[in-house]
Amino acid sequence: MAFEIPDIDETQVPLLDHLLELRARLMRCILALFVAFCGCLYFVDGIFGFLVRPLANAFPHGEGRLVYTKLYEAFFVDLKVALFAAFLISFPVIANQLWAFVAPGLYAKEKRAFLPFLIATPLLFTGGAAFAYYVVMPNAFRWLLGFEGERGGLKLEALPSTGDYLSLVMQFIFAFGLSFLLPVLMLLLNRAGIVSRAQMAGARRYVIVGITALAAVLTPPDVASQFMLAVPMWVLYEGSLLVMWLGERREAKAAAPAPAAANATADQPGAEG
Repeated sequence: MAFEIPDIDETQVPLLDHLLELRARLMRCILALFVAFCGCLYFVDGIFGFLVRPLANAFPHGEGRLVYTKLYEAFFVDLKVALFAAFLISFPVIANQLWAFVAPGLYAKEKRAFLPFLIATPLLFTGGAAFAYYVVMPNAFRWLLGFEGERGGLKLEALPSTGDYLSLVMQFIFAFGLSFLLPVLMLLLNRAGIVSRAQMAGARRYVIVGITALAAVLTPPDVASQFMLAVPMWVLYEGSLLVMWLGERREAKAAAPAPAAANATADQPGAEG
């Protein structure tokens, strides 16, 4: 049996029922986030140990350390780490509940158009976060720790606090994860007919300037991190244009009459003159 996507649900449902359904789905989202938070809080030491590994590897062996300057800072960092990890873990459940609420109001054609974006969004975000963790952060931390040494006869030593480090890690992960969603935004705008591929291609020079400025804002003030964000975004931009071009070619082929049908039309009596 072929997989079929059902069409729009045309049944008349009172507004109150919609609100009750929305409340029920929001409660499921909150419950999923709470359960994930409790689990992540139990394993918070391991999660934070994973997040701190790029910094630990950037220090010379056995010399790195984190400090906290406020008595309550370490406790709140654990809560933030658990909440951060819980949101990432529960996101599939949250996205599924939101889709289940919106999907009945969409036609089958609209569902088929949106499903690829729903699948691509978490994959691209995860790819961006992984790129930040495994490639960008180790290089950025090694560069930043290179300022250690002596200044004016005094020892200059990096003593990062747990709160500042967590904020920096979250900045890296969200900056790269959200930036890697550029193809989703471009293809959605193109699919909706708001911007054409030709318009996007014509604005290439402005897009490159915008990508450079965005990379400078989203990343810490080091050239290496900005370069590592700007280049992948530019590649994703060009890749999105290529996907649009291939889609236009496929649609043009589907719209063009088949050669056999065109010949049969030409051979019909009275087709000429």
